[in-house]
Amino acid sequence: MTAQRPLSAVIAVTCACLVILLSFGPRSAMGFFQLPMLQDQGWDRTTFGLAMAIQNLSWGVGQPIFGLIADKYGTARVLLLGAALYIAGLIMMALAPTPIWLHAGGGVLIGLGVAACSFGVVLAAIARLTPPEQRTLAFGLGTAAGSAGMFIFAPISQGLINAVGWSDSLLALAALMLLIPLLAAPLRGHAGHAAGSGAVDQSISDALREALTTRDYLLLTAGFFVCGFQVAFITAHFPAYIGDLGLDAQWAVIAIALIGLFNILGSLAAGWLGSHYPKPMLLAWIYLARSATVSVFILLPASPTGVVLFSIVMGLLWLSTVPPTNSLVAVFFGTRYLGMLGGIVFFSHQIGSFLGVWLGGVLYDAIGSYDSVWWLGVALGIFAAIVHWPIAEKPVPRLAGAT
Repeated sequence: MTAQRPLSAVIAVTCACLVILLSFGPRSAMGFFQLPMLQDQGWDRTTFGLAMAIQNLSWGVGQPIFGLIADKYGTARVLLLGAALYIAGLIMMALAPTPIWLHAGGGVLIGLGVAACSFGVVLAAIARLTPPEQRTLAFGLGTAAGSAGMFIFAPISQGLINAVGWSDSLLALAALMLLIPLLAAPLRGHAGHAAGSGAVDQSISDALREALTTRDYLLLTAGFFVCGFQVAFITAHFPAYIGDLGLDAQWAVIAIALIGLFNILGSLAAGWLGSHYPKPMLLAWIYLARSATVSVFILLPASPTGVVLFSIVMGLLWLSTVPPTNSLVAVFFGTRYLGMLGGIVFFSHQIGSFLGVWLGGVLYDAIGSYDSVWWLGVALGIFAAIVHWPIAEKPVPRLAGAT
């Protein structure tokens, strides 16, 4: 949008944030469905963990594809397709008679639906609606909307499960996804008309070649793998882990809701900090803080107080990586192919998510504990801090020369 149409831009950004809220909310509440589903179906945690791992991997595979489609043909069209995939996946998961149906619906279809309706596609649209100096803060606002979805849908999902059972709860969530096509209307248009997109005549192949030969982009991509591993493991397995500690199920609801609530503050803070301080350093400190937080939590005796404090701190750090990460991609290459190039970075995130969720289920069934996965996440956080440290926050020579 241009400066002559500020109200249209505000409406579009608002609708974009609501889309992220709706798409990220149910996906972040999947952990609440694990124990009741497994109890009714007689499946083990590896079965559910594999479905959630497939979901994360499908999300990652779909992200650059849907990002490229949105770059070329418009965000609204991709959101319509994503809503249809999301709804179909929730329905298939609700009615799944065998694990293969769970993996196809709850895994593949929901993953693709989230890929088309969540951060990668929608944040790229937000980037084209905001000037560069406000972009990181705008990313923080969009990420905070996803955090709000996590906060809102945690109690909603658990309340629905208690009231009508896990299967009908999934059907109710599917009905809510019908709102996404309505919110997609103000997001028509594509990147080719974005002011200052940074790639007037650049082809897709040239953009890919440039990105894959840029050291800082590759380091950013490697680091974002760790974010996926850490948050996906907690999303899928933390409610069950709290039960394993002998705590009441209400603490799982409180924990996920607190992560979502404080993630709103963390995302907004990361957006502001990324606008005023070096983004690579900000990311390095976020990953170090995550590792420290997890270490303290698993070393201290289990208690409701510990769960609450861990959830608050982890919430502040949860998606605070997203605004500076996406903003760095825009700094490097501009916004012309931001959906695709940001999607590739996010694919790395989702490979980490796949491993975090899958290893959580496999190692728990093998040794009866999540401790090894927690410690692996700590080590990976230190690795992420190391790879972000040398990243230079500057555009590629093509854009630097143009500037």
